[in-house]
Amino acid sequence: MKILYAIQGTGNGHLTRATEIIPLLNKLGETDILVSGIQGDILLPFEVKYKFYGISFILGKKGGVDIWTTLRKARPGRLLNDIRKLPVREYDLVINDFEPVTAWACKLRKKPCIGLSHQNAVLHRHAPRPAKKDVLGEFILKHYAPASGSYGFHFKQLDAQNFTPVIRSSIRKTKASNKGHYTVYLPAFSDSEIEKILGQHKSVRWEVFSKHCPKSYTKGSIRFNPVSLDGFNQSFVSCSGIVCTAGFETPAEALFMGKKLCVIPMKNQYNRLAMPPCWLNWV
Repeated sequence: MKILYAIQGTGNGHLTRATEIIPLLNKLGETDILVSGIQGDILLPFEVKYKFYGISFILGKKGGVDIWTTLRKARPGRLLNDIRKLPVREYDLVINDFEPVTAWACKLRKKPCIGLSHQNAVLHRHAPRPAKKDVLGEFILKHYAPASGSYGFHFKQLDAQNFTPVIRSSIRKTKASNKGHYTVYLPAFSDSEIEKILGQHKSVRWEVFSKHCPKSYTKGSIRFNPVSLDGFNQSFVSCSGIVCTAGFETPAEALFMGKKLCVIPMKNQYNRLAMPPCWLNWV
């Protein structure tokens, strides 16, 4: 059986979850991997057959998606060309983690496409919703990567097609410890914005993993590091607590390990409302 597994490369959560799913798919058949998006920082430890520009939500430096830069960097002609050229009919099974090129290639060719993502669960009728309905946000979630069948992941199982989180084996097999530092991943904030807030807590050791940091450096009690899966894992399993966006993968693994957790939703991104915001009063 030939399988195409398409992954959203805009953020790192989809890519880290894929490291656990791809070996399972390889046991089922010959699996080709597709990644689209320009915002991911993690390189998959597997061969990627297709790499597309896709549709990326560009993160700003003040806590949210930069709408203007997202529109400016869109490449609609390139997107349509990639959709047209992708040979989805060559595959017996297409699995899609919120990836638009494959989803629309399948839709236009009437090829079955199975959606497998957290975004699918966010749309479930029993999933948490913001007090004020976000019509545009829900529209994007429904139509960004359409699928003929949908399976999702959420913090608790919602029904037979929506499951609890995928916790990576590197986390499940590691014993949590506490070395006293706090691990921080806030990709929509600049280093200077993070330093402005965290620098007020001089007695706390912070290990920040930053999209805007080409090499490690220290400012007071804050250690800034480039994003790397191994480096983040080491900091994560030995920390006192996590400060991160209100996404899915990192909060789920923090809850699994029993870590203190502070989540900060990103502005202009609907599915980041999966968890409520909090402040640094738990430090």
